[in-house]
Formats: sequence, C-alpha cells, structure tokens
Amino acid sequence: MINIIETKKNVFAVIQPDRGESILSKLFDIGIATLILGSVASVFIATFELPQVMREALSFFDAVVSIIFTVEYALRIWTADCLYPERSPMVARWRYVVSAMAIVDLLAILPFWLPMILPSTMLGLRALRLVRLLRIFKLNRYFDAMRSIWEVLVDKKRELFGSIFFILLLMTVSSLLMYSAEHDAQPEVFRNAFSGLWWAVATLTTVGYGDIYPVTVLGRIFGAIIAFSGIAAVAIPTGIFSSGLSERIQRDRGKADELIQAGEMNEECRRLIREFVKAWKSEKQKQKGA
Repeated sequence: MINIIETKKNVFAVIQPDRGESILSKLFDIGIATLILGSVASVFIATFELPQVMREALSFFDAVVSIIFTVEYALRIWTADCLYPERSPMVARWRYVVSAMAIVDLLAILPFWLPMILPSTMLGLRALRLVRLLRIFKLNRYFDAMRSIWEVLVDKKRELFGSIFFILLLMTVSSLLMYSAEHDAQPEVFRNAFSGLWWAVATLTTVGYGDIYPVTVLGRIFGAIIAFSGIAAVAIPTGIFSSGLSERIQRDRGKADELIQAGEMNEECRRLIREFVKAWKSEKQKQKGA
C-alpha cells in the first residue's frame, strides 16, 4: 500500500530547489530551468515570419511546457504543508498560493488555460501571450544570483516603495508645472497634463527623447530644476538597492565564516576524540602487557 505522507515528502524533496543532496532533485531543477529558457526563446522566435509547420511546432512545445508547469504548480500546492510544517495543510497551501513565487507560477500557466475557459473576444490574446515572458522569473528558484536580487527587493520593499512614491509624486508635480508654463505657447504639444507627464518621465529618468521640450523662459527654468531633481530622485532607489545587495553579500559572507569556524571546531573535536581513543588503546595494551 502506498504511503501518501512518505510519497508527499519524497515529491517535496524532488521539486524543492536542490542544494546538492539529491541527483533526482538536481535533474528536476535543470529540466525546469531548461524548459523556462526554451519557453522564453519560443516567445522570441514566434515574433518572426515562420512557416506554418514551425508555428505548429512552437504551439505544441508551449502546450507541453504549460502542462508540465501546471503539474509542477499542483505538486507545489499539494506539498505546501511540507514547506510550512508548523501550519495546518489548508493554511500552508493558502500561504503558498499567495506567495510571490506561486503567483509567478500561476501567471506562467494562465496564458495556456484562459483561452479554453473564456471566449477569445474577452481576451487580448497577443498581450496574453506576452505574459509567458513572466516564466523567466521562475528561474529565481534555481539561480542564486536571481534569488539574491529578489530577496533584496523583498527586504527593502518599504524603502523602495517610498522612493518610487516620491518619484511618482515628483513626476506629477513636474507635469502640472510644465503644462501650466507651456500650454499657451505650445497647445498642440502640451495638450493636457498627460503630455507633461510624458515629458517629466523622459526628463526625470535623464533619457530626454527630445520629442517634447519647453520653449518659454519659465518652462526652461522649470525644466532645468526638474532635470537636476531627477538625477537625485532616480539615485535614491538605486542607492537603496545597492545598499541592500551589499548587506546581503556581507550577511552571506558572515554565515560562510560561521560555517568555516564551526567546521574547524568539529575537526578539533574529532582530533581530540582520535587522540583519546589512541591513548585509551595504548593504556589497554600496557595493562595487558603488565
């Protein structure tokens, strides 16, 4: 008779990101990562003019990948109580479903299943296909570099949200100022505040496309002030992220040093035990000789 609990634990051990303990888990990680990269590549290839046979092959590949990802998603929900053993099965599954990576997993399979449920008239099929690109975020589980970046974003979310809110506020104020200064001189360019917002985005990010620009003296003064403000504003989230990444590296390095020190202590204990056993055997032999 199949032991469901033991089977669940074995499945959980396989689908969790491998840390070198299981060959099967490592093969699963490599296979899923390969499918993710292949799926993203197929979205890129599908933008070219292709023969009908190749388009059908890409559609078949996407269907296979979507079904595999669906099974993976279902297995992760099923084994969620192994991920959160301190919680009840239902609470553990709900906690997984609302987690960031679970949402990415769900978005990775929705473009395949939604057209079967909803009529095509209700869906933007082209936009829905592009959602498949979100599958690349599933790589967070399998690559330490991407996982570190994601964890830094999560750790610093409050500071990043605060800085982004400040930038959005600055863009809104800048667009209204520029609209007020330039609308009378360029009514066809600065038609409304949204036109000013586009200019504010291009200026504050220091891109400066040049399709919209001030011509009045007041507008140019505002433009210079806003441009300098943009340099400082955009640097804030960059500095927060860089600081968080540096803290993460230092923290990982500290953990590594602790493990090394623990390993040295363990080696010292083993050396003392070996010396004790050797001395004990030597003492026994002396007693036998006596």
